[in-house]
Amino acid sequence: MKPIWIVDDDASIRWVLEKALARESLETRSFANAREALTAFETDTPQVLVSDIRMPGESGIDLLQAVKARHPGLPVIIITAFSDLDSAVSSFQGGAFDYLAKPFDIDKAVALIRRALEESLREASVEALPAETPEILGHAPAMQEVFRAIGRLSQSNVTVLITGESGTGKELVARALHKHSPRAQQPFIALNTAAIPKDLLESELFGHERGAFTGAQAMRRGRFEQAEDGTLFLDEIGDMPFDLQTRLLRVLSDGHFYRVGGHQPVKANVRVIAATHQNLEQRVRDGLFREDLYHRLNVIRLRLPSLRERSDDIPILTRHFLVQSAHQLGVEPKRMSEQAMRFLSGLELPGNVRQLENLCNWITVMAPGQTVEVKDLPRDLTQGQAGAGVNPVPLSDGMVGAGALPVAGAGGIVMQVAAQAPQTPDGWIDLLELQAAGMLSAGQMDVMDILGRQFESALIRTALKHTHGRKNDAAMRLGIGRNTITRKIVELGIDGAREE
Repeated sequence: MKPIWIVDDDASIRWVLEKALARESLETRSFANAREALTAFETDTPQVLVSDIRMPGESGIDLLQAVKARHPGLPVIIITAFSDLDSAVSSFQGGAFDYLAKPFDIDKAVALIRRALEESLREASVEALPAETPEILGHAPAMQEVFRAIGRLSQSNVTVLITGESGTGKELVARALHKHSPRAQQPFIALNTAAIPKDLLESELFGHERGAFTGAQAMRRGRFEQAEDGTLFLDEIGDMPFDLQTRLLRVLSDGHFYRVGGHQPVKANVRVIAATHQNLEQRVRDGLFREDLYHRLNVIRLRLPSLRERSDDIPILTRHFLVQSAHQLGVEPKRMSEQAMRFLSGLELPGNVRQLENLCNWITVMAPGQTVEVKDLPRDLTQGQAGAGVNPVPLSDGMVGAGALPVAGAGGIVMQVAAQAPQTPDGWIDLLELQAAGMLSAGQMDVMDILGRQFESALIRTALKHTHGRKNDAAMRLGIGRNTITRKIVELGIDGAREE
């Protein structure tokens, strides 16, 4: 193991740290300024670097930046006699592992250096992700069954119905089915039928002719035509309006359709993959879904397991999402300690893989240091586990839970972590930006529509809860008209509303 380097112009600080670390049988090497340390880096490297922030010549921040440019994985602890927010923010922005404010407790300083040392030693043994990450991750037996099914269906054009809870990765499976099919070189078009207003969904699916309705100034190809010779993925098929189900059934039956306002049939050579989190059999019994369409879609059913059924996959998924989130933000990936990973693996995450991804985004922005301990996780998560149940921070639909800690700007992150500050009104905006960035990076289409509908749904549901379901009162509180909220409730499928 390499020595711990101490850089401080104060000889007494160097002496105290040297003696304290020697009692722990840890080797040290000291420097009086940043220039000496940088010269030493030309021939050697430490296991951990501890540096004062304000020294004659180059500052600790200058040293931090120079070291991180050459050795991005080296843990650096910044010591400052000015325990102000600016110093802390500068440290964290530069990639510091953590910082100590003078005067510091020597036992706490040694404990922090120990933690950084463990991080440094773990660096070499961390399992690296493959250069090309598979489109779906999972080693659990339940996921192996899914992989086998994808393999069996690889050379087939048969219609597939993917079922499973929200956030289990239905679209990823649909993309994998397309990627390994004879249609792989042709388009893959995805459409969330729940995210499109009913009066626009028909045109979105089948296109329209010029003049078919007000605003139709030119002919437009729908998703079926865009997916010609390829795959059309219809997500949340259970929410498709009943009259459109009839049109979809006709396309699946004879392979032809008409654009809205059109009179000439258009041939469709498209493989349809549908997905839903709902119980379609029950919706058929309730008269909300056509039985003949159900049987037409349910040729091959592929059920995705919930994260509860594949908890063994939580570590590999967590590592993947932490790397992915760090890449999006241009920072070093965080790592979970063994205790934190065991804690996370024992949680019941109702939002499944999507919730875990959102949690990893939170950790990347909010957790102090590179190694994440249980105490660094969102308070609602740890407090919920200690009580009757877990109250997760990210909801399954990607929105931010009411109890979530905020993600603030660079200045707010350190303050909230250090002081466990209460929620701020604008914190959800940063999480929204992270969610949008993740969707865009994954190639998600219609991001504005999807997030916009989730935003509207969250507002209206909250207002209805606040007004005990009184629709008109909720509309007044939200500052929208009565007709608008009525239309939105229908479009978004919101339950629990009633007249005054």
